[in-house]
Amino acid sequence: MSDTSTNPFDNESLTFSVLVNDLNQHSLWPEFAVIPLGWESVFGPASHAECLVFIDQHWTDIRPVSRTA
Repeated sequence: MSDTSTNPFDNESLTFSVLVNDLNQHSLWPEFAVIPLGWESVFGPASHAECLVFIDQHWTDIRPVSRTA
């Protein structure tokens, strides 16, 4: 079995964006992929590491917004 990742979401050499949906859930998203309906880009394009830092700084409560009220 190869150590090479085939999942583009794990490929740290790609460029990514951070997406957010209406529930304030965040997603690391490869730049080449179409943004799904209901999500918008809020950071990037940037490196995998930069996007993860952004997510760590801005998504401090992983519960969906509708569940925190």
